Amino acid sequence: MSASATVRVPGSTANLGSGFDCVGIAVDRWIRVAARRDAPQGRLRLERSGALASLTGPPEDDLLYRGFERACRAAGREPPSGVVLEASSDIPIGRGLGSSAAAVVAGAVTARALCQLDLDDTALATLCAAIEGHADNVAPSVWGGVMLVLQGGGPGAGAAGGLLFTPLELHRSLVLVFAVPDFTLATERARAVLPATVPHRTAVVAAARSAALVQGLARGDAALLAAGLDDVLHVPHRRALVRGYDEVTAAARAAGAFGATLSGSGSTLVAVASAERAPAVEAAMAQAWRGIGVTVETFRVTRPVSGYEVA
Repeated sequence: MSASATVRVPGSTANLGSGFDCVGIAVDRWIRVAARRDAPQGRLRLERSGALASLTGPPEDDLLYRGFERACRAAGREPPSGVVLEASSDIPIGRGLGSSAAAVVAGAVTARALCQLDLDDTALATLCAAIEGHADNVAPSVWGGVMLVLQGGGPGAGAAGGLLFTPLELHRSLVLVFAVPDFTLATERARAVLPATVPHRTAVVAAARSAALVQGLARGDAALLAAGLDDVLHVPHRRALVRGYDEVTAAARAAGAFGATLSGSGSTLVAVASAERAPAVEAAMAQAWRGIGVTVETFRVTRPVSGYEVA
């Protein structure tokens, strides 16, 4: 067992319109964990800072420790005693930027590094998805870049536990523009508004637009991106939960974005634009939200972000 380990894991944006529950992209917001053995028989200690400072639950219930514990048990080991986890994050919580998935991945990767566990990345991603429930957020936190997750992938390269993970292309001309409001949206609430079934015709349209999204991201094609970012499965039911959704997405498109939609289930909104139009899109999204009294933070992802890092 190592004496210490330091891990950095990115957040993510999922769905991206028609990539509902299957497409995720790593973003330049990170959770950082420094782990060490403090005393052989001591209790677990979790020290939170940054965006995590508002969390007050016991360490054993924290998603970070749940990832740590599950990784140990998956490798046939008991979680070690006397572990101190110092965790900080700049991933906003409850804003659709994958904070929960990043925390679980950070815990699992920390356990593997600290305890020298015999688990590969696919095994880690699969167990983290089982804990957190959103494999499309977990995958980019593990591998970085743009990832496609296929549920029930079956046997084959990269498949395990019914999940198939595979990277997708992001054209070098594309920029993701994020507008993060000062209010949260619980995933449970966003899930609750979704219908249990959809008409066959809607499913056909959704499948076509999902394919358009993947090709649009790879080619930087304006028409395909416009179609792929215009979802019919989840956004129509969730848009009313995000104050200013229509105003902000319309402002993004008017400023030159190929399209704009929810990041995850919200409350963050994300637009896809060319590099030359991205600054104007960012300013327009911020102005639209401020115009209705919402405080907003913005940032851009101009190139694929790497997956987790261990030092």
